[in-house]
Amino acid sequence: MTRFNPVTPRVIERLKGIVGEEHVLTSPEDLARYGLDEIEERYRSLPEVVVKPRSPEEIAAIMRLANQERVPVTPRGAGTGLSGGAIPICGGIVISLERMNEILEIDPDNMMVTVEPGVVLADMMRAVEAHGLFYPVDVSTLESCHVGGNVAENAGGARAVKYGITGHWVYGLEMVTPTGEIVRLGGKRIKDVTGYNLVQLVVGSEGTLGIITKITFRLTVKPKYVLDLLIPFDSLKDAVAQVLGLLREEQGLSAIEFMDSLSIRAAEKYLNLTLPYDDCEAHLLIQVDGMEEEGVWQAAERVYKRLMEAGAKEVFVADNRITREKLWRARRNIAEALKALNSYVSVEDIVVPRSEIPEMARRLRELSRAHGLEVPLYGHIGDGNLHPTPVSGGRDEETWARDLAAFLSDMFKAVKELGGNITAEHGIGFKRVKYLPLVMDEVEIKLMEAIKKAWDPNGILNPGKIFPAEGTCSS
Repeated sequence: MTRFNPVTPRVIERLKGIVGEEHVLTSPEDLARYGLDEIEERYRSLPEVVVKPRSPEEIAAIMRLANQERVPVTPRGAGTGLSGGAIPICGGIVISLERMNEILEIDPDNMMVTVEPGVVLADMMRAVEAHGLFYPVDVSTLESCHVGGNVAENAGGARAVKYGITGHWVYGLEMVTPTGEIVRLGGKRIKDVTGYNLVQLVVGSEGTLGIITKITFRLTVKPKYVLDLLIPFDSLKDAVAQVLGLLREEQGLSAIEFMDSLSIRAAEKYLNLTLPYDDCEAHLLIQVDGMEEEGVWQAAERVYKRLMEAGAKEVFVADNRITREKLWRARRNIAEALKALNSYVSVEDIVVPRSEIPEMARRLRELSRAHGLEVPLYGHIGDGNLHPTPVSGGRDEETWARDLAAFLSDMFKAVKELGGNITAEHGIGFKRVKYLPLVMDEVEIKLMEAIKKAWDPNGILNPGKIFPAEGTCSS
C-alpha cells in the first residue's frame, strides 16, 4: 500500500521558488478548475496545489521535490480527456503543461515537427499545412485538446482507418521521469531498433511513466483533394454491414464514421442544424482523399454505387469547405450534445475486430433494452471503435450510477467475448480501472505493474490510473 503525504506550506513555498509565485495556484476557485476532465461531475477530486512550469528543468525539480516529500503528482494538459486520467484522485500536486505551448521546429526536409506538449492540436495541424505538410490524426476535440494529452492517451480520431493513430506518428520524445531525470527518446530517424522502443512504451501510458515535455511527430504530404459522403440508411443493421466490403474494395477511404438516429438528433438540436434524412436509423460519414482529383471522384462513385445497391436512401456529396464542415461539426459534437441534453451521460470507447461490428451493434441494442437505458451509438466504425453513450433519462444520480454499472459490466463482457477491449482511444484512467480485470489476465496486469514500479518506485506519478489500486491514497 502506497502512503502519500499532504502538501505542506513548506512544499508550496519550495514550488514557488521553482516556477515563480504567480504560477502556483492554491485558491479554492483555481483548484476547482483542475479537479475534473470531461467525465461526470461525481468523479471530481481537487488537488492541493496547481503548478504551471515552463521548462523541463522546472518539472524535473518538482518531481524531485515530490519524491522527497512523498507527494502525489498528476500531469494535466487541456483537460479534454474522457477517462479521468487528469483527475488528481489523491490530491497532491497538479502539474499543468498549459504554458509549454510552443511549436519549436517544422522540418520540411525530414517531414517532422517538434512541439511542446501544450500546443493545441488544430494549431499544429494548421502550422504544418502552411508548409504543404499534413498531420492526419484529427480527434474530435482538435480545436481545444493538447498534443501532449494525445500522446499520453494514444488518441485515435476519424482518419485512423487510413492513417493510423497518434502513436504511428510519434518518433521522438523528451520527458521527465517520475524520479526527476530529463531523458530524450527516439528522434527524427525513420528506422531505429537500438534497444527497447521506449517511445512507444510512453505513448498511451496515460501520464503514469513520465511527463512529456517535447514531441517529434512525423508528417506526410497533404492530400490535394478531399470529398465527404453522408449516406443515410433506414436500417442500422444494413449500414454497419457495409463496412467490411468497403474496406476490402476501397483503399483510399480515409474515414468511415457511423451515427445512429439518437446521436444525429442530439447533434441537430444542440447545434441548431438539420442533416438530410434525419429520420433514418443510421448514417455513414465517409471521407475519400488523394492526390489526383479524378481518382478521388472515381472512388466516391464506386462507394455511391455500392451503397445505393445495398439500400442507402441517398448519397450526399460534400465537395466544398462549408458543407464538409457542417457534416463534421455534427459528428464531432455528438458527445457534447448528449451531455448538454441529459443530466448524466457516460461516453464509452469500446473496440472489437471489424468483422464483429454488426454483432456488437446488435448486442448493444439488446443490452440497452434489457437494462432500460437509452444508448446513443456512434463512432469510428472503420476501425472497429464504437462510442456507445448511455444517458440517464429521468434517473436520479444514485439510480443512474447503479443502472450504468450493471450495463457496463454486461457490455464489457460482450466486448471480451467478441475479441474486443474496453477502450480504444480514451484510456483506462480512473473511470475504467475496476473493469480491467474483466478483459486482462493477471499475468498481463502484473507485467505492466512491474514496469510502473521500475519507472516510478515511489508510485507518486498519476496514482490510481490504469491499475486497480485500493489504498493508493492512504496517508
